[in-house]
Amino acid sequence: MRILVPEKKKLIYEMSIPIRWGDMDAMGHLNNASYFRYLETARIDWMQSIGFAPDPGGEGMVIINAFCNFYQQIEYPGTVLLRMYASDPARTTFETWGTLARDDAPDVICAEGGATTIWLDFPKKKAMPLPDWLRAMVTP
Repeated sequence: MRILVPEKKKLIYEMSIPIRWGDMDAMGHLNNASYFRYLETARIDWMQSIGFAPDPGGEGMVIINAFCNFYQQIEYPGTVLLRMYASDPARTTFETWGTLARDDAPDVICAEGGATTIWLDFPKKKAMPLPDWLRAMVTP
């Protein structure tokens, strides 16, 4: 199954991640699990950059699914340029997307992935409507 990143999306965050030797698999390529870790790192760094750190005693964002499409191998050494996008805000959810390229070839997408993000009341474990400030931030 291949899920495509939509054309209509909003760039919300960009970061570079140094590739560590331990991120490689036995074939010398970036391990598949590392792509998901990089996407997670971007989501958490984005949340902190907007002044919203995860708070288990309050409300916040969690993902309810995730995917990644692999197009080209990424090898050590190097740095990954990760661009994070958002789209499709609904009542309690919005979509996040990420593209991964090498810093030295930023227009060559090596992988892209995404996740459905939901706004949650953590203590109640119940979805809540997206706050207006967040909806405005993730609307393309």
